[in-house]
Amino acid sequence: MPQQALPLTYLEAGEANGGTPMLVLHGLFGSARNWQTLARRFGESRRVYALDLRNHGGAPWAEDMGYPEMAADVLRFLDDRGFARATIVGHSMGGKTAMALALAHPERVERLVVADIAPVAYTHTHAPYVAAMKAAKLEGATRRPEVEAQLADAIPEAPLRSFLMQNLVLENGAFSWRINLDSIGSNMAGLIDFPDFGGARYDGPALFIGGGASDYIRPEHHDAIRRHFPKAEIRMIEGVGHWLHAERPAEFAAMVEGFL
Repeated sequence: MPQQALPLTYLEAGEANGGTPMLVLHGLFGSARNWQTLARRFGESRRVYALDLRNHGGAPWAEDMGYPEMAADVLRFLDDRGFARATIVGHSMGGKTAMALALAHPERVERLVVADIAPVAYTHTHAPYVAAMKAAKLEGATRRPEVEAQLADAIPEAPLRSFLMQNLVLENGAFSWRINLDSIGSNMAGLIDFPDFGGARYDGPALFIGGGASDYIRPEHHDAIRRHFPKAEIRMIEGVGHWLHAERPAEFAAMVEGFL
């Protein structure tokens, strides 16, 4: 694993009951705060840590942002707290980070839940979102709608704009983005790809949950999933898109809890 693993910021929920903790890893442009409600629900039976991955939320910024680096950050989180193993739940970019950790250090992952992503390269890039956010003129803006209006042409979908706007913070009277847009933009090719792990396998229990209206987990991805995760169970939530945990939180949570 690479050197220079970063100390990640996080939100906590639940009580330590002697069982294995759960780590929750958000997707691109997200943060631990997106998972606060679900973390509380999962925390009814275990200790839960929702992490901010590097260049997101309150976590440190770095130029490098590959999946081996992000997996190393999660490994450091476990090591710093003396956790031998954890259940890992990851969505999208967080799901690829979770898979990278499970393949590189299978002994550290007790159970794996991956939400709407597969261990494959994708063609859809999020570079236009990065460009739109970087182009927004924040200086002199006094209200959030002024900034959001600047994103409307490039990002016409209101729910997506609202999600991205969660990264806009107001400090000392000035707006700024709390994610490292430069690093995310320069690493986009690697983020939509997935590292070559050769014949590496994670033989532990794994659950892949896809959105029926999303194209991130398609039938042609099942072979790649089962090649690396031979015990994978693949389930779909019909009628939801990529942010399935936000669209149908109760159904998503029940599916995860049934697996755990």
